Amino acid sequence: MKRLLLTTLACTGVLTLATSGAMATAKTEAATCDTKPAQPVPTGLSTIKQAYDCIFTGFYDRERLDHRAVLAAGFAGLTEELNRRGADRPDATMPPLTGKRAADLDAFAAVYERVMTELPDDTALRQAAAGATIKGMVGSLHDNHSQWRRRAQPPGKPGDVYGLGFTTSPGYSITYRAPQKAVAPLFVNAVQGGPAAAAHIRPGEIVQSVNGAPVFVDGVLSSGAMNLLNPEYSGGRPDPVRLALLDPSTGRVRKTRLQPRVFTPTTRPVTARRLDGDVAAIKLTNFQPGTADQVLAAIAGLREDKKLRGLVLDLRGTNGGSPAEVVKLLSSFVHGKVHSYDCAPDNTCTPNRTDDAVPLLGLPLAVLVDGICASACDAFSAAVKDLKVGPLIGSRTSGMVSGSARMFALDDGSTLSLPAAYQVGANRELINGIGVAPDHYLPLTAKDLREGRDPAMAKALSLLSATR
Repeated sequence: MKRLLLTTLACTGVLTLATSGAMATAKTEAATCDTKPAQPVPTGLSTIKQAYDCIFTGFYDRERLDHRAVLAAGFAGLTEELNRRGADRPDATMPPLTGKRAADLDAFAAVYERVMTELPDDTALRQAAAGATIKGMVGSLHDNHSQWRRRAQPPGKPGDVYGLGFTTSPGYSITYRAPQKAVAPLFVNAVQGGPAAAAHIRPGEIVQSVNGAPVFVDGVLSSGAMNLLNPEYSGGRPDPVRLALLDPSTGRVRKTRLQPRVFTPTTRPVTARRLDGDVAAIKLTNFQPGTADQVLAAIAGLREDKKLRGLVLDLRGTNGGSPAEVVKLLSSFVHGKVHSYDCAPDNTCTPNRTDDAVPLLGLPLAVLVDGICASACDAFSAAVKDLKVGPLIGSRTSGMVSGSARMFALDDGSTLSLPAAYQVGANRELINGIGVAPDHYLPLTAKDLREGRDPAMAKALSLLSATR
């Protein structure tokens, strides 16, 4: 399989793409796309040029991109950041563009360099300005799998994470890309451990406010509140986050403070249990490498001493992962099928097929989905529905599934992921931005979670019972 599905960040496979004939290199020293130096440099003009080169080398729709719009978006990001920090400059004005890609990049670079020389000798300011420029350029693509990331690595052992220790519904992986998808209330979806576990945070509790500010105002989710709930490690000791939590069962509100820190999650990527009626219930948190084998091993373990009559895959809250894992897991239920297509802008599409070397499980299947089910989870759900492998139960998936991607290494140690093709489902339907509708609409509410009810799981068991 050359091109498979996608992950939230980038496809694990590397695609070699020919540079567009219209592509030209800027006269000034521009780093070649995907060239990583022995020692990372500070984010600056060379990184900006490298990201620009990557966009016009690796983005699937590069032939139809107007480079002037990309540069203008980058300059807008720069000036917005300068204004936010009280450092705007009188000559920070977008230069006139000629329509020639190399000359226009040179003109942009000249103004950028002049503005940088006028700024105070402040490393953090210069970093923020360069980062905002790159984010502006990437944002102009309007693509949910195009992303620039530059993060400090938190201390700790492999598998440790940094944060507050809980996830929410709506989920941050969705809302920071598509905030319009967020619907109130914001509630605790799962507790991973760490600060949240120590404060006895419970699934189903509704987050009413963060640091005293409401999370929804007139139905619109606060991106600032979501950023505080999902902090990035930057070194030092950040301020604690103050929460007001509503218990939907009792109506009581309690307040607590969580200090972001590194911790070892108590949750596992795959959990399995046997339900009444000899049905296996498998919960996935993602499609990371090894997930499919873990699922198949868990099913085999449940089958050792007693026959299984069905399987429920719970993909609620599953936000992406490896394309190979999606194909392997899907292929344990169906063979000889095209499960999706990777397409070029001219609608020339390459079929992605099941791996028929994977043994079939031979079990009736039901899949639970929700609005956090994203990327690879979107693609898996679409294939299950299109190929009639089993019913989908819950709520519409996120629709964050633009296409197969490659991750490029930039000279400052950051990464830029860009989809190399856009993806459609097995029936050639567009999923990106739309999601996959469940066959049975039974969303999991905050009150359901708090009181231990699961209407979607009950429906799955009923449907599987009817197949026997």
